[in-house]
Amino acid sequence: MNQHGTTAPLTVLLADAQPAVRQGVRSMVESGGGAAVVGEAGTTGEVLAATSRHRPDVLVLDPQMDEGTGMRMISQVLRLTPETGVLVFSPLDDDKAVAAAFHAGARGYLVKRATADQIVRGIHAVGAGEAILDRAIAARLGTLIGVGPRPRSYPFPQLSDREREVLEHLAAGRSNTFIARELALASKTVSNRISGILGKLGVADRAQALVLARDAGLGHAAAAR
Repeated sequence: MNQHGTTAPLTVLLADAQPAVRQGVRSMVESGGGAAVVGEAGTTGEVLAATSRHRPDVLVLDPQMDEGTGMRMISQVLRLTPETGVLVFSPLDDDKAVAAAFHAGARGYLVKRATADQIVRGIHAVGAGEAILDRAIAARLGTLIGVGPRPRSYPFPQLSDREREVLEHLAAGRSNTFIARELALASKTVSNRISGILGKLGVADRAQALVLARDAGLGHAAAAR
């Protein structure tokens, strides 16, 4: 299911300077089912033109293309098609690159060592409006959720205890399915909790909530599933 709530296949645009990388990801997407690659691009100009033409559900982007102009490209893409979810697929796994991608508006970040299954699941998660983070990066960023004391002054006092638990998981890039299983909640309840959190935080979507929560020191934990 895509972010619009329909069962139509996700439309995916692949942006990477290396044709071999694009071909590899295309094969993974097409083998995984539920998604269709509608175009490929190797330069900034091609990305913007293809985005405008296809308005894809998901853009898989290596920000190192065109001498590292990809972070700016994310903002340009989202001005053209705000509904497109950007999944960064990068050789870089440093924390600054991850933060820059999410601040630019990306909804997910995977490193190029990711497995085919992780890539396909990441595309589907981003297409469904979820945020996802490479599991190795997430594991490096801090202690596990629920381990250790809560900060003395929780940064979002307007949230209920249950909403805080959900936000902790959301900040770690967890999927709704994982959160529901971990907290013993119905999937619909998790969706409702997240909608409430977005409203209380004054943000438009879960990617913005993820950035806000991480800036406040939350969710530096395990990888999204």
